[in-house]
Amino acid sequence: MASERLQHAVDSLKSTKVRMTPQRHAILEFLFETMTHPTADEIYKALEGKFPNMSVATVYNNLRVFKEVGIVKELSYGDSSSRFDSVTNSHYHIICNDCGKIVDFHYPALDEVETLAEHVTNFQVQSHRMEIYGTCPECMSKQSIAHD
Repeated sequence: MASERLQHAVDSLKSTKVRMTPQRHAILEFLFETMTHPTADEIYKALEGKFPNMSVATVYNNLRVFKEVGIVKELSYGDSSSRFDSVTNSHYHIICNDCGKIVDFHYPALDEVETLAEHVTNFQVQSHRMEIYGTCPECMSKQSIAHD
Protein backbone atom coordinates (compact mmCIF):
# COMPACT_ATOMS: atom_id res chain seq x y z
CA MET A 1 0.00 0.00 0.00
CA ALA A 2 2.67 2.54 1.05
CA SER A 3 4.86 1.53 -1.92
CA GLU A 4 1.96 2.09 -4.37
CA ARG A 5 1.27 5.52 -2.83
CA LEU A 6 5.01 6.30 -2.97
CA GLN A 7 5.18 5.36 -6.65
CA HIS A 8 2.11 7.49 -7.39
CA ALA A 9 3.80 10.44 -5.61
CA VAL A 10 7.01 9.95 -7.61
CA ASP A 11 4.98 9.84 -10.84
CA SER A 12 3.12 13.02 -9.81
CA LEU A 13 6.40 14.84 -9.24
CA LYS A 14 7.84 13.65 -12.56
CA SER A 15 4.70 14.79 -14.39
CA THR A 16 5.27 18.31 -13.02
CA LYS A 17 8.92 18.20 -14.16
CA VAL A 18 10.31 17.97 -10.61
CA ARG A 19 13.68 16.21 -10.74
CA MET A 20 13.90 13.15 -8.49
CA THR A 21 17.07 13.49 -6.41
CA PRO A 22 18.19 10.79 -3.95
CA GLN A 23 17.44 13.14 -1.03
CA ARG A 24 13.98 13.97 -2.38
CA HIS A 25 13.21 10.28 -2.84
CA ALA A 26 14.44 9.47 0.70
CA ILE A 27 12.26 12.22 2.23
CA LEU A 28 9.24 10.95 0.29
CA GLU A 29 9.97 7.35 1.25
CA PHE A 30 10.27 8.31 4.93
CA LEU A 31 6.95 10.17 4.81
CA PHE A 32 5.14 7.27 3.15
CA GLU A 33 6.61 4.59 5.43
CA THR A 34 6.04 6.35 8.75
CA MET A 35 2.62 6.91 10.23
CA THR A 36 3.93 9.34 12.86
CA HIS A 37 3.20 12.63 11.04
CA PRO A 38 6.83 13.80 11.42
CA THR A 39 8.13 17.36 11.67
CA ALA A 40 10.76 18.57 9.20
CA ASP A 41 13.38 18.27 11.98
CA GLU A 42 12.38 14.65 12.67
CA ILE A 43 12.71 13.84 8.96
CA TYR A 44 16.12 15.55 8.88
CA LYS A 45 17.34 13.63 11.95
CA ALA A 46 16.10 10.32 10.55
CA LEU A 47 17.95 10.86 7.26
CA GLU A 48 21.11 12.76 8.29
CA GLY A 49 23.13 9.52 8.69
CA LYS A 50 22.32 8.51 5.13
CA PHE A 51 22.73 12.05 3.73
CA PRO A 52 25.30 13.88 5.92
CA ASN A 53 25.47 16.84 3.50
CA MET A 54 21.69 17.41 3.49
CA SER A 55 20.48 20.46 5.41
CA VAL A 56 17.24 21.09 7.28
CA ALA A 57 16.52 23.73 4.61
CA THR A 58 16.63 20.95 1.97
CA VAL A 59 13.96 19.06 3.92
CA TYR A 60 11.77 22.17 4.25
CA ASN A 61 12.17 23.03 0.55
CA ASN A 62 11.20 19.51 -0.51
CA LEU A 63 8.20 19.47 1.82
CA ARG A 64 7.05 22.76 0.24
CA VAL A 65 7.32 21.19 -3.23
CA PHE A 66 5.42 18.09 -2.05
CA LYS A 67 2.66 20.32 -0.62
CA GLU A 68 2.39 22.31 -3.86
CA VAL A 69 1.98 19.11 -5.88
CA GLY A 70 -0.58 17.81 -3.36
CA ILE A 71 1.22 14.67 -2.20
CA VAL A 72 1.57 15.74 1.44
CA LYS A 73 -0.50 17.87 3.79
CA GLU A 74 0.94 20.22 6.38
CA LEU A 75 -0.66 19.92 9.81
CA SER A 76 -0.23 22.77 12.24
CA TYR A 77 -1.46 22.44 15.80
CA GLY A 78 -1.21 25.46 18.05
CA ASP A 79 2.32 26.71 18.54
CA SER A 80 4.12 23.43 17.84
CA SER A 81 6.09 22.73 14.68
CA SER A 82 4.18 21.74 11.60
CA ARG A 83 3.83 18.04 11.00
CA PHE A 84 3.52 16.41 7.60
CA ASP A 85 1.03 13.76 6.52
CA SER A 86 1.35 11.66 3.38
CA VAL A 87 -2.28 10.56 3.65
CA THR A 88 -4.06 13.30 1.75
CA ASN A 89 -7.58 11.89 1.62
CA SER A 90 -10.15 13.09 4.16
CA HIS A 91 -9.45 11.79 7.63
CA TYR A 92 -9.18 13.01 11.20
CA HIS A 93 -6.50 12.99 13.88
CA ILE A 94 -6.42 12.09 17.53
CA ILE A 95 -3.50 13.68 19.36
CA CYS A 96 -1.89 12.61 22.63
CA ASN A 97 -1.67 15.52 25.08
CA ASP A 98 1.37 13.93 26.75
CA CYS A 99 3.72 12.72 23.98
CA GLY A 100 2.22 14.47 20.94
CA LYS A 101 1.62 11.25 18.98
CA ILE A 102 -0.92 11.72 16.17
CA VAL A 103 -3.06 8.81 14.96
CA ASP A 104 -5.31 8.84 11.87
CA PHE A 105 -8.92 7.73 11.89
CA HIS A 106 -11.83 8.09 9.50
CA TYR A 107 -15.43 8.69 10.44
CA PRO A 108 -17.53 8.90 7.26
CA ALA A 109 -20.61 10.33 9.00
CA LEU A 110 -18.70 13.60 9.53
CA ASP A 111 -18.49 14.14 5.77
CA GLU A 112 -22.06 15.45 5.96
CA VAL A 113 -21.03 18.29 8.28
CA GLU A 114 -19.87 20.46 5.36
CA THR A 115 -23.21 20.11 3.58
CA LEU A 116 -25.06 20.94 6.78
CA ALA A 117 -22.82 23.95 7.48
CA GLU A 118 -23.41 25.29 3.96
CA HIS A 119 -27.16 24.84 4.31
CA VAL A 120 -27.36 26.51 7.73
CA THR A 121 -24.96 29.42 7.06
CA ASN A 122 -25.05 29.91 3.27
CA PHE A 123 -21.24 29.80 3.31
CA GLN A 124 -19.41 28.07 0.50
CA VAL A 125 -17.40 25.50 2.48
CA GLN A 126 -13.98 24.45 1.17
CA SER A 127 -12.92 22.08 3.94
CA HIS A 128 -13.14 21.27 7.61
CA ARG A 129 -10.77 20.01 10.28
CA MET A 130 -11.46 18.16 13.48
CA GLU A 131 -8.95 17.19 16.11
CA ILE A 132 -9.52 15.02 19.14
CA TYR A 133 -7.17 15.19 22.13
CA GLY A 134 -6.53 12.56 24.77
CA THR A 135 -3.88 10.27 26.24
CA CYS A 136 -2.46 7.43 24.16
CA PRO A 137 -2.22 3.87 25.56
CA GLU A 138 1.58 4.10 26.01
CA CYS A 139 1.33 7.29 28.08
CA MET A 140 -1.58 5.85 30.11
CA SER A 141 0.50 2.78 30.98
CA LYS A 142 3.44 5.01 32.00
CA GLN A 143 1.08 7.01 34.23
CA SER A 144 -0.34 3.89 35.87
CA ILE A 145 3.19 2.57 36.55
CA ALA A 146 4.15 5.95 38.08
CA HIS A 147 1.12 5.80 40.40
CA ASP A 148 1.74 2.24 41.62
